Amino acid sequence: MAEDFSKLTEADWRTRLTPMEYHVLREAGTERPGTGELLSEDREGVYTCRACGAELFRSDTKFESGCGWPSFYDPQKAAVNISTDTSHGMVRQEVRCAQCNSHLGHVFPDAPQTPTGERYCMNSVALSFAPKG
Repeated sequence: MAEDFSKLTEADWRTRLTPMEYHVLREAGTERPGTGELLSEDREGVYTCRACGAELFRSDTKFESGCGWPSFYDPQKAAVNISTDTSHGMVRQEVRCAQCNSHLGHVFPDAPQTPTGERYCMNSVALSFAPKG
């Protein structure tokens, strides 16, 4: 039986995640640009939610956008939810894991070099990577 992540308390999340993971995933924080461990990852594989393990992106949708965070142009079907984020005096589209509602990053319509035209700008600390094979 799959775990019901909606029943986890913030105290539960704090015991499951490192302080930085908790800050990003549960408090909608961000890591400094250029510092994420998955920024330069170029092997074939799957990116999953660090909080719950849900499959989010395949490596063939990752691209170098120059923004300082791992960028993807297409999430797995029904893997993420998008909502309007008006924090910090900006209007952006926030990306959250559809399975556990953890904050992953933001999506921007500024990637004309991709098939979708979108740039899913994700925090490395919000993701885990499983290489193929």
